[in-house]
Amino acid sequence: MSEVKKEFRVATGDRAILPEGTRLVPIYIMGKKYMVPETMTIQKAIEYAGYQFIRSCGCRGGICGACPTVYRILGDYHLHFCLACQTVVQENMYLTQIPFFPANRAAYDLEKVDASAETVVKLYPEVMKCVACNTCTKSCPMDIEVMEYVNAAMRGDIAKVARLSFDCIQCGLCSSRCPAQIQHFHLAQLCRRLYARYLVPQAEHLKPRVADIKAGKFEAMLKELVNDDQETLKKLYVEREMEPQDSTGWEPQDKRFL
Repeated sequence: MSEVKKEFRVATGDRAILPEGTRLVPIYIMGKKYMVPETMTIQKAIEYAGYQFIRSCGCRGGICGACPTVYRILGDYHLHFCLACQTVVQENMYLTQIPFFPANRAAYDLEKVDASAETVVKLYPEVMKCVACNTCTKSCPMDIEVMEYVNAAMRGDIAKVARLSFDCIQCGLCSSRCPAQIQHFHLAQLCRRLYARYLVPQAEHLKPRVADIKAGKFEAMLKELVNDDQETLKKLYVEREMEPQDSTGWEPQDKRFL
């Protein structure tokens, strides 16, 4: 094992604070060995090693799904799955990034389909080839019960699919491992759209606000904000009227844009 360096070379933009005495551990990127601080995430460690992200990097907060990663640990036959921005490096980690996974994405007009099993099967017929191996669930970095929502989709339980897949970040790791070649994440997106369009009761109080937007009620306010300088915007933000936690019956003093 390499001795700990007194100073660490940290990539531009990386704000990681390395604890005193942090060890350097070996990881393998594209098959090449690098020594990196053991406290860094995979994403930061790759930058530490000298790589610059062009793809496979987005929000850095575990939300966008741009950094799905497949890795193995030397001596362990298991294949592991994670997000590079959320997972800390391990000694002798062999890494592969998957910024994009080619998957079939059905074309449809949401106004011309209904929330049924027939719609699901017509647009994603491969869903019926599911062998219930549960590999999709085991591959999900968000711990989503993927196989369970696939089974719900086959039964036409669109609401259940929408609920179970709500945390999906579209990383594609489930589809990359599926022996039936199901496009789980696109299937789930379809069901969430069907749920929102046909099954969720419409919010009546939003209709007048949508009408206001279409009528251009807020365009003058937006133009004013766009033309304000940075200091003015900061002042507006700091001095803004805050809605109380218990907002029952509360109304703002400035009602110009209500």
